[in-house]
Amino acid sequence: MTERKKILLRLDPAVHDALARWAGDELRSTNAQIEFLLRGALTSAGRLPPTVGRIPRRGRPPKDEPDADEPDADEPDKDEPDADRADTDGAETDEPDDAGPPADQGEAGGAPRDAGSPPDG
Repeated sequence: MTERKKILLRLDPAVHDALARWAGDELRSTNAQIEFLLRGALTSAGRLPPTVGRIPRRGRPPKDEPDADEPDADEPDKDEPDADRADTDGAETDEPDDAGPPADQGEAGGAPRDAGSPPDG
């Protein structure tokens, strides 16, 4: 890849702020946004040289495609039972159906206990 030119660009602060916001909206750096806009202007004016390469991609490289014969680590094995799945065959469980009295009632299901009083017993 050829060396990229470095230039000093003086901008009105309001123009720079507008460019920075626009770049942020499109997930680009301000510098990449300026280059994108300049290339667009050159293209529309018919002045972009044909030898100009594409804008280099920054950030994380694309993920390699996994081989078809290798299982993907993210996909669960279809032969193994899923331990996270709920038991849906209607079998009895060890858990009681009633989990106890509602939270606003006391232990015996009577009137609510005063929050400031110590527990009975």
